[in-house]
Amino acid sequence: MEPTKAPMNRNVLLATLIGNFTEWFDFAVYGAVAVTLGKVFFPSHDPVVSLLSSLGVFGIAFLFRPLGGAVLGSIGDRFGRRVALSAAIVGISAATTLVALLPSYAQIGFWAPLLLISLRCIQGVSAGGEWTTAGAFLAEYAPPERRGFWLSAISVSAGLALASGSVSVLLLQLNLTPEAMQTWGWRIPFLVAAPLGLVGLYLRLRLDETPVYRELRERQHVAKTPLRDALRDQKREIGLAFVCASITGMGLYYFATYFVNTLSTGSIGRTNALLISAVSMLVYVALCPVAGALSDRIGRRPIYIGGCVALVVLAWPIFALVSTGSALLALLGLLLFAIPQSALNSMVSVTLVELFPPQTRSSGASLAYGLGLGPIAGSAPLVATALLIGTGTYLAPAAYLVAFALVAAVVLFKFLPETRGRSLVNETSAVAAEQAQLVGSAA
Repeated sequence: MEPTKAPMNRNVLLATLIGNFTEWFDFAVYGAVAVTLGKVFFPSHDPVVSLLSSLGVFGIAFLFRPLGGAVLGSIGDRFGRRVALSAAIVGISAATTLVALLPSYAQIGFWAPLLLISLRCIQGVSAGGEWTTAGAFLAEYAPPERRGFWLSAISVSAGLALASGSVSVLLLQLNLTPEAMQTWGWRIPFLVAAPLGLVGLYLRLRLDETPVYRELRERQHVAKTPLRDALRDQKREIGLAFVCASITGMGLYYFATYFVNTLSTGSIGRTNALLISAVSMLVYVALCPVAGALSDRIGRRPIYIGGCVALVVLAWPIFALVSTGSALLALLGLLLFAIPQSALNSMVSVTLVELFPPQTRSSGASLAYGLGLGPIAGSAPLVATALLIGTGTYLAPAAYLVAFALVAAVVLFKFLPETRGRSLVNETSAVAAEQAQLVGSAA
């Protein structure tokens, strides 16, 4: 039975991306106000201790991403991508909104950081299945010959959210006194999650399931235990996806969190740091579709490996520029960082989706992505900051990133297959035949 054709349209794109935007807007805001949150929830005579405590809570959410990937990924494979995406946006937006309403440590004591940690855990679980399930949903609608370009929209939405989060905090700091910012100003950006979540949920509930998943359901090929099946049959794919997610997430968290906090505590100042972060993020946004479109022509593998190698080569000059104390040179450093990071982020969505068969796509990709972004990448800003403070030199956090990028480059060069042109459905299905014909025509 040939499935109903459902070409890519604006509603599919918007509904898929709005939850991703909400997730990364929260990420950017938390990173931008980490210093303030440290004072509000972890007061200390030493501001460095407060900052490290705040970044520690930031990392806690990522420890729960694998759990979210396992749960929401299984829901996506068993009950549909749309169901998993709807559940994810409810959890992300609700927890983020509640962060804005939390009382401070001065008001309720240790309950304040405990509640913050609990909400960050909920955010981590909800976000664990968002990125890869959104990628699967978008990929299963996208034309096969332009899949890399279309899935780069996920990285674009994340980049726009990161820039928007930085700009929103910047505007607040320019218009509020430090006392007002610490008392109530930091809460305003988190409240944005409420309307975004409601709009996103409304749009996602109105979507049809993807043609790939509808065919699985009609042919009764939906897996009853997709996570167990993935762990049994796709160990290699999960391992590769884990490596891809680890280096991609680590680079992004350096880009969006570590650098802005490092610049803020230096001579450049908080305002200039946020402005530099926002400008460099917009350049990153512009580069993502270029990387995605290029991968449709030459393949995912060279773009991914090239991004890892570029991180190894450019890390030292990037960190040197950022550490000069000059706002202009720091901006140049982050603009250089945007080049390899746009390649990595554009590839992670499409590569992880193409690695897995349709029955276990959400489960396998979400679990591997959560593991990579959780213990490895999620702790990167905290580890990098601790290394900088402990050694007093930018060479230590740079070496940490270079080591991971080098290992990733070697592993991907040796084991990562080329996935461009792969069918996203079973080879015997009607959709597979149609996609193969489209790929052949494009070639």
